[in-house]
Amino acid sequence: MAPHAAAAAAEEEEVAEAGLRHRHAGGKGAGEAGNGAGDDPPASVERVFADKAVPSWREQLTVRALVVSALLSVMFSVIVMKLNLTTGIIPSLNVSAGLLGFFFVRMWTAAVERMGLLRQPFTRQENTVIQTCVVSAYGIAFSGGFGSYLFGMSEKIAQQATEAKDANNIKDPHLGWMIGFLFLVSFIGLFALVPLRKIMIVDYRLTYPSGTATAYLINGFHTPEGAKLAKKQVKTLGKYFLFSFFWGFFQWFYTAGDDCGFKNFPTLGLEAYENRFFFDFSPTYVGVGMICPYIVNVSVLLGGILSWGVMWPLIAKKKGIWYSADLSDTSLHGLQAYRVFISIALILGDGLYNFLKVLIRTIAGFISMVQQNSKSQLPVSDNGGAMSTTEALSFDDERRTELFLKDQIPKSIAYGGYVVVAAISIGTLPQIFPQLKWYYIFVAYVVAPVLAFCNAYGSGLTDWSLASTYGKLAIFVFGAWAGLAHGGVLVGLAACGVMMSIVSTASDLMQDFKTGYLTLASPRSMFISQVIGTGMGCVIAPCVFWLFYKAFGDIGESGTEYPAPYAIVYRNMAILGVDGFKSLPKNCLTLCYIFFAVAIVINLIRDVTPHKISRFIPLPMAMAIPFYIGSYFAIDMFLGSVILFVWERLNKAKADAFGPAVASGLICGDGIWTLPQSILALAKVKPPICMKFLSRADNAKVDSFLGLSG
Repeated sequence: MAPHAAAAAAEEEEVAEAGLRHRHAGGKGAGEAGNGAGDDPPASVERVFADKAVPSWREQLTVRALVVSALLSVMFSVIVMKLNLTTGIIPSLNVSAGLLGFFFVRMWTAAVERMGLLRQPFTRQENTVIQTCVVSAYGIAFSGGFGSYLFGMSEKIAQQATEAKDANNIKDPHLGWMIGFLFLVSFIGLFALVPLRKIMIVDYRLTYPSGTATAYLINGFHTPEGAKLAKKQVKTLGKYFLFSFFWGFFQWFYTAGDDCGFKNFPTLGLEAYENRFFFDFSPTYVGVGMICPYIVNVSVLLGGILSWGVMWPLIAKKKGIWYSADLSDTSLHGLQAYRVFISIALILGDGLYNFLKVLIRTIAGFISMVQQNSKSQLPVSDNGGAMSTTEALSFDDERRTELFLKDQIPKSIAYGGYVVVAAISIGTLPQIFPQLKWYYIFVAYVVAPVLAFCNAYGSGLTDWSLASTYGKLAIFVFGAWAGLAHGGVLVGLAACGVMMSIVSTASDLMQDFKTGYLTLASPRSMFISQVIGTGMGCVIAPCVFWLFYKAFGDIGESGTEYPAPYAIVYRNMAILGVDGFKSLPKNCLTLCYIFFAVAIVINLIRDVTPHKISRFIPLPMAMAIPFYIGSYFAIDMFLGSVILFVWERLNKAKADAFGPAVASGLICGDGIWTLPQSILALAKVKPPICMKFLSRADNAKVDSFLGLSG
């Protein structure tokens, strides 16, 4: 027993030290973004790696890195697509991508080394290239709009809407045009802000919290202590991956018909089940709950209780008064209209408030930094020289700045690339969407760099990307410009895709440059890996969506396994933009106004109250999600947060170190099970058993019908 106890104690100490080191690193990043000084000088990260040569940008782009990136891109694209088509909640998967990238290349190098063929060791710069490539690839599964604007163009979603069901406002998914569309709109954002990278990263020292956290994670992996911890984290992730995968396989056997299986288990009773309150045994959303902040999980649950527990049952009693009694609950002229449009009102209210807040912060911060820099020397991008400032630079900052400015990306590549890709898009996109005139696209590409800068700068300050908000803005502006008679709904949705892709990609690139700056990865290798990852994503994401689309015939329908809730939300936003509110049932618009205002007021209260109070105030955007699709996933997420909460109370160091690995394993295993499930569905292989739950009265009727009653 003694050796085991000693080993456990040693492991406990190692985990605690790693956790403290990670928290210290995060605090250091925040300090650099703020005062740049603290009571104690921060430990130097780069001195730890001082004896290791930094590979050239070409050596950072290895074949093994690209092979591992491609495999992980497929894996994470499947996971993100499943999340997109179920609830639309996408947690950060950066930790999983970084951890698995580290693990797979370490396996690769260990095997090659045993054969005596290892020529180049695995470095943190190569790890950063993998991370960048994977994140940019699976990011297309989100920004590509497969669960929102792009699928919202389809006839299946249009038939659920109130109007605009004509051929001029519909375009069904097809693999060819989806891949072409993504190639046309996804690359231009990479060129938009490249000339400003020195200003954003070096001169203004924007924090980019996600990029900073990823960099410290990667730096930690490549220390001896970090490598040991990473090995244990991967082992934990693998264990829960297998559990989640085989649990999905086991559940499949009981889903032979509609409403069959564990995912339809009425855990809280049949009446609660009818109002979509039940635990659906989904490892994915238990894992998501362990990753998302507690306030997000609580907000989602509160939104479900408010809508499905209070509002919808009360509005249902007005059937025949507020809307026709002949309509089904899924009609957008009836109860479904309240579900969809009130959730849209919350989303728009929250989005507008945060858009204005981040815009004001961005402008104020930009003016402040310009004034601060003007006291020494105005920053000039791409001059190749070090920043002239009165503030002394640490050893780490000097080393990082020197290497960050070493491999320049020529301005001609940035400006020329933007103009060429824009010209090709302006000439080609109208061939895919005839309703989307060339001058709409031209205006979008003129405005896009300004919006991309605002989003990238705001993301650097707050870690909050408003890409979807800019996309919604494009829906209303371009949809109204075109008008309903000229395909305004389709124009709005396509313009949303153009704007969202540019703004999202530009912001992601700056996050990646920050990661590269902190890991000494070359900006040139980072840019190339982003281009390669984007290209991968433009092929992988549509293929994964096409697999879902063909395998599951009820995709996009309310109440099914893959309801794609944001597809109907985005389409109805486009309809509102071109046609107003005339088709809404009684009092629906009044309730929309109320909830729009409530979203703004709640956000305002969160911002003006002290943190000790505001951290308990729910988030309107998170509350809006279950308004349409129900609360079943909210219960899963809440359970995940409870598990993490209890774990942190029992052993915070271990929870901090292994919590993300457990959550990632649950998400990845269940997500990857979707691949064989889709293949079985395409091959017409059906599960053998239907496990269904009935009330006592219904069960008696079934027994009587089958002649089984005594």
